[in-house]
Amino acid sequence: MIEILAKYNYWIVIILLCTGLYGIMAKQNLIKKIIALNVFQTSVLLFYVSMSKIEGGTAPILLNHGHGVQPLFDNPLPQVLMLTAIVVGISTTAVALSIVMLIYRQYGTIEEDQILELNKHND
Repeated sequence: MIEILAKYNYWIVIILLCTGLYGIMAKQNLIKKIIALNVFQTSVLLFYVSMSKIEGGTAPILLNHGHGVQPLFDNPLPQVLMLTAIVVGISTTAVALSIVMLIYRQYGTIEEDQILELNKHND
């Protein structure tokens, strides 16, 4: 039981991932879908940053640690990649919100079922 509780950050990732996936699939409001997509993305970011942390590891900064003593470093690569993923996520959110604004101007609603119904009547 202690081992399960020791990995609490992974449990948080699983909860956020499931919440985001549920919101994307179950919600009809396009804004709520975008928010759920951001929650899903945040869970992936947290997962990668959690994987990069090593118990007893320090920041990968070279210092003089004495003769023959090699400190244990955390992996900086996932953290750097996640900074890029954050920028991509913000851009995706901005594009998605602008598309939702265009959909609202065209159909007068942002509810997916109403848009599909209006689209069916127009065909």
